[in-house]
Amino acid sequence: MKDTEIKRLLSAHIVCVFSIILTTVVPPLFLENFSVLGTHLIWLCICSICVTTVNIILYIILKPNPSSKRISFAHKVTKFLKCCVFFFISCILFHGIIVLYGAPLIESVLETFLFAVLLSTFTTLHCLCMLGPNIQAWIRVFSKNGAMSIWDNSLQITTMCSIVGAWLGAFPIPLDWDRPWQIWPISCSLGATFGYVAGLIIAPLWIYWNRKQLTYKSR
Repeated sequence: MKDTEIKRLLSAHIVCVFSIILTTVVPPLFLENFSVLGTHLIWLCICSICVTTVNIILYIILKPNPSSKRISFAHKVTKFLKCCVFFFISCILFHGIIVLYGAPLIESVLETFLFAVLLSTFTTLHCLCMLGPNIQAWIRVFSKNGAMSIWDNSLQITTMCSIVGAWLGAFPIPLDWDRPWQIWPISCSLGATFGYVAGLIIAPLWIYWNRKQLTYKSR
């Protein structure tokens, strides 16, 4: 495993971490009374858009999984449309799962859906950029010993950390603390965000630490 590839991964993750930080620093310069807690729904939209934009730009620049085949423009358009459909389905599925885990069914629908969009941005979008709308590739990456590159390992770690972070963020909600961050879905979305950032930091460090033990099958 070349250290240059790990450095590329690390640089990409650092940019993603800074994009999250910018979503809390830049908006107050343009939006009056903006805060992550006070105007949480606006922050959810800004964060999702910012992370989406950064991930797409990084994918175009770094091309972590380059294809040797020449791809036509029509194929690229079709792939892009499929990715949009996959992302929308992911948002709907996450919304349904969140409701099954106890979120309000009728009340706070917008809040729940925007939280689902954020989760899809941290998980599904990353997979779409790396693997495309290929279900078999997704199953391979998230199966045991299915990673074929350090980018696949990164997907596994960041996705898992984001979902676990969102799950842990739900624990304070029913507690009788009367804190502003206990309002749905603030603690869950913050938990997912912290989990995503933790995954971005942990992934390259874990890969570097285990680089001698990691072996990948040929594609």
